[in-house]
Amino acid sequence: MPTPAPGTLAWFEVASDDPETTQKFYGSLFDWTFESDGDVAPNGLDYRNIKASGADHPMGGIFGTAGQLPNHAIFYILVADLEATCADAEQLGGTVISKQLDAKPAFAYLRDPAGNQFGVFTPPPAP
Repeated sequence: MPTPAPGTLAWFEVASDDPETTQKFYGSLFDWTFESDGDVAPNGLDYRNIKASGADHPMGGIFGTAGQLPNHAIFYILVADLEATCADAEQLGGTVISKQLDAKPAFAYLRDPAGNQFGVFTPPPAP
């Protein structure tokens, strides 16, 4: 999968306590297709990658929360340096909600000064 440029909208996620209904809704509305993310399925995570009709690569995912988190949608921006981006966000009046530096990919949840939540991530190193 080609890596988008830093600073671009690179992923989105819809978290749902009813992923089957969510998948059916978005699939019917936008003609999207879905595939289980085989990398996280063995860990018990229900994560389904989303592809637009005719696309070669996924553009987002549905995360089955099993009722453990509120339903929500979030966008992710690709960044070159996760730690520097988090520090810059705080300097600009934002808040770092959480960081997952050991995750693949490493990511953080932030809030802008108005309170809107979004995510940033760095892609894992190429094999």
